[in-house]
Amino acid sequence: MTRPTINDVSQDDSRYRNVPSVTCGFARGGDVLKRHFPDLAVSKQKLRRADAIACVRMKRQEASQNLGFASRPFVLCGLPVKRPQSGQVLHERRNGHFLLQVTGHPSYGLPWGQDRLVPLFLATLAIRQQSRVIRFRSAAEMLDTFGMQQGGTQYRRLVAAFQRIFGATIFFGTDTQRQKAMVVHLARFSFMSEARIWYSRHSDQETLPSEFQNEIVLSDEFFREILAHPIPTDMEAAKALSCSPAALDLFTWLSYRCFVAKGRERVPLFGDSGLVSQLGSADYSRPRKFRERLEGWLNLVRSMWPECPASIDSNGTGLYVDRANAVLPNGGNHGTE
Repeated sequence: MTRPTINDVSQDDSRYRNVPSVTCGFARGGDVLKRHFPDLAVSKQKLRRADAIACVRMKRQEASQNLGFASRPFVLCGLPVKRPQSGQVLHERRNGHFLLQVTGHPSYGLPWGQDRLVPLFLATLAIRQQSRVIRFRSAAEMLDTFGMQQGGTQYRRLVAAFQRIFGATIFFGTDTQRQKAMVVHLARFSFMSEARIWYSRHSDQETLPSEFQNEIVLSDEFFREILAHPIPTDMEAAKALSCSPAALDLFTWLSYRCFVAKGRERVPLFGDSGLVSQLGSADYSRPRKFRERLEGWLNLVRSMWPECPASIDSNGTGLYVDRANAVLPNGGNHGTE
């Protein structure tokens, strides 16, 4: 039986009429797919995400999750998702009685986007090492932790993220009404008091000499906040969602919110106490647009946590959550120190 060529098939199938003839020279298969069958072409980024999601689900099934820790202010309220406008140095989010204000450094600006991985990385190492003086082998270790590609461009992004985080001032407060007396707890702090980060341009140099050890000193206030309220999270899930900051915020928030839920509960989407005021963007002025984005983020969360008991209610104004564990108890792997 003779194998049909593209010319043979194109006479019978209209889908192939515009595909270049094999007699007219060679074309890359990927280019042909992208041009004529875009639904069949898969980018390297999508392949990496699919691999990461498969890893998350496998480790969850095996009860061998890579346990990390998030800090409470950035679970309850998110950092900016998109790059802030030029000159904007104040970011504010509210979650019920909790208020988060982040003031950026005039030279570096506000932390945003993937910068949120830095506090997660620092909180995890602070808990693992039980010290406000954090040491790690190389900047490449952090890039690998969150699935970021090695290279000069990524290193520069990492350094810029540390500069924005280092220069930011955090204001985090709660207020509660108790028997007509207002009780207010407020804290203003920086992430770090000192940072020294080295990296080698040579990919074969995995660790640095002792005199070039990477060292970060957390501020006392941030360290005490981490120790007082460590919130477990799945580091592999954070890695899979590193390119989707809003979905990562939703995952860490749902991990915490479902854990503390006493049963099926409803969280409003809009208003001062709504979810729209908690996540790291103030751009969702139209409710329908926010619901569309939220559904997309939920789909990403469900892809790695299929049992996630979160769903938008029938009238599109609330999110139902129920008690569940995104991080399985007694199944966490702390990874390497």
